Amino acid sequence: MEHRAHCIAVFGGTIYAMPTVIAWLVLTAMAQQAPSTARPASTHQIEELAWFAGAWETDNGKVHVEEYWTVPSGGTMLGMGRSVRDQKTIFFEYLRLEQRPDGIYYVAQPRGRPPVDFRLDSLQGQEAVFVNPGHSDHLKRIVYRKHPDGSLTGRVEGVDDGKPFASDFAYRPAKPL
Repeated sequence: MEHRAHCIAVFGGTIYAMPTVIAWLVLTAMAQQAPSTARPASTHQIEELAWFAGAWETDNGKVHVEEYWTVPSGGTMLGMGRSVRDQKTIFFEYLRLEQRPDGIYYVAQPRGRPPVDFRLDSLQGQEAVFVNPGHSDHLKRIVYRKHPDGSLTGRVEGVDDGKPFASDFAYRPAKPL
C-alpha cells in the first residue's frame, strides 16, 4: 500500500490541498502585477466648474436658445437646454455634469434619449473640453469657455456623414426667471 504525504492549508475553517493554495497565490500575484487599463482618477473636482452655473441665452433672430445650470452639489450640476423658433420648442435636452471615480463627465440626453457621456479632457481656467471619441454619437467634442465680459461660448464638434462640423453658441447671461 502506497502512502503519500499530503500538504494542506486551512483558511477560514476550510481545508485546501496545497496545489490549490499555490495556484491561488500565483494567480493573485499575477493579477496584482498586471498592468491596469483603467484611467487614473481625475484630479479635478466638480466645484471647479461652478462658472457654468446660471441662466444663459443666445438668439440669432430665428432661433432662441436657452441653457440653465445649477450650482455644484452632491457631485453633480444639473442642466437643461431648449431651442425655440416661432414660439415652438424645436429641440430640448437634459444635461448633467457628474463627478465619477475616473473623472468628470458631461452627460447629454438630447430630446430625452438615452444618455451620452463626454469625459472631461482638459480644464484650464474657465475653459472645459469634454470628449467622446469612441462613441457612435456624431458629437465628439464639447467645449465651454467663459469670457472676461461674463459671456459664455459653447462649441460642439463632430462628424455628420463623414464630414467634420462645428457649431458655436455665443451665450449671454439670461434675465432672471
